[in-house]
Amino acid sequence: MTQHTDRTSERTDRGAVATTGPGGRDPGAHRPGAAGSFPLPPFSPRTLLSRALSVPLVLGFSVFLPLLVLVQPGTGLHDSALWMQLALAMYAGVRLSAMILTSRRKLLAGSFWLFVYMAMGVAPLAQDVLGRTPTPVVGARTDLTEAVSLVLIGCVAFDIGSLLARQRPDRERAERLRPALVHRRRLYLLTLLAFAGSAFLVLKLGGPAVFFTSRQEIISSVEEAGLSQADSQAGQAVVRGFGTVPALIAWLVYTRWLVTSRRARRSVVVIAVWLALAGVNAVVNNPISNPRFWFLTVLFSMLFTVFPVSAALYRIALSLGVVVALIVFPFADRFRYDAADYRPLQTTSPLEPLAAKDYDQVGMFANTITYVQSGQGHTYGRQLAGSVLFAVPRSVWPGKPIDTGVAVGQWMGAVNTNLSSPVWAELWIDFGPLGMTAGFVALGYAAARVDRRYARRAVRRAPPGSLIALVVPLVAGYSFILLRGPLLQASGRVAIAALCIALITTFRQDRATGLR
Repeated sequence: MTQHTDRTSERTDRGAVATTGPGGRDPGAHRPGAAGSFPLPPFSPRTLLSRALSVPLVLGFSVFLPLLVLVQPGTGLHDSALWMQLALAMYAGVRLSAMILTSRRKLLAGSFWLFVYMAMGVAPLAQDVLGRTPTPVVGARTDLTEAVSLVLIGCVAFDIGSLLARQRPDRERAERLRPALVHRRRLYLLTLLAFAGSAFLVLKLGGPAVFFTSRQEIISSVEEAGLSQADSQAGQAVVRGFGTVPALIAWLVYTRWLVTSRRARRSVVVIAVWLALAGVNAVVNNPISNPRFWFLTVLFSMLFTVFPVSAALYRIALSLGVVVALIVFPFADRFRYDAADYRPLQTTSPLEPLAAKDYDQVGMFANTITYVQSGQGHTYGRQLAGSVLFAVPRSVWPGKPIDTGVAVGQWMGAVNTNLSSPVWAELWIDFGPLGMTAGFVALGYAAARVDRRYARRAVRRAPPGSLIALVVPLVAGYSFILLRGPLLQASGRVAIAALCIALITTFRQDRATGLR
């Protein structure tokens, strides 16, 4: 009975349409007049469409696109690093296709494989073919081969963790746990905090106009306001975090409240607050003054808050994500510099945008390996401790580690040390290959458990204040920043978001505190 209920619930969650007769029974489920009754599988046009698209989708992502990149003209070496990179791109293509075709919405796993496919798979493959990298690989070619091999090992470990998550505790005991909900009065407090934090940030940087100029102008305003010091960025991270994160979370909560509650849509106060929060986010979280990865977080989280149960939208988002990463993302830095310093990307090859600026993750992982092997050694958790304790000032902790990407960049002698440090490099520099593998098993396990719970609870009948329906899209969007690294740069907003979510969380299910 439990197994049948689980299958029925799963079909309902993904929006399958069933034709039922009186009493809720399927008239086509049994054949009348036959010697025996044989259950027929339910027919769903969406399932038929998924089967029709599965073959071209898998072949396109895992075979055709990688091979199309491989045959492009270039000066790259056709050695073990290139073939290992091709294998990684194909493996990630198969897994991304599986995420798109799955019957459940797996937001965390889907965002992981989308990032791996583009940033660690196709883009580095294009760089190998062209013989160009956005950041120089200073070590031997064998270090690059080792880096690509370790990325592939981490991906396999992530899948192993996902398989282990299937051995979960008893489902009925998990269903008896009270779901986390949004506390209405604390939401009002978070909204006041959002308005106050954003207003302080706007006034500190000189008014709303600066947020519609360029990121370079924002950095200059931060320095003029005294929020950025040469030896510490904690002040800047705290002020910018409290100016952007509470406003986004409050806006997401009010958006879900309006989407799921007819009573809220009739409330002038709720609509007015939502409009005010939308205006605040248009200033502090717009794509002009914020990094593209942060705006991707805003867009991703809002999309799945407005459409929480749409399997079709989930599939479209992952599929279009590849197109956006290939075509739009490399050209989306128009507002990084002001008009005087902006240099448009000149390209004669469709692969050249993938070799410029954004996709340096595999190369920086190779540089991290060279950095450790040059005598620096592993840090055994010190880098991770610096990320967790990011708010501790250097005056209290003089030996506080700097960003992993910055440390490797300074060792390389790079002029621009604002370099990425993917989570593979962060785990490897701290704990070596075994620790990195164990870390990805844990990540895969956690992502699969959360995705399963999200698929069960983020359904049409979920209450307006269901916290998991808000947190998982937010984490899925921000995971692109966490996976890219460095972790120290990403820790500020993570900590502030955790404080905001803890503030509005309640396990009480009464009308006095819940959203209605």
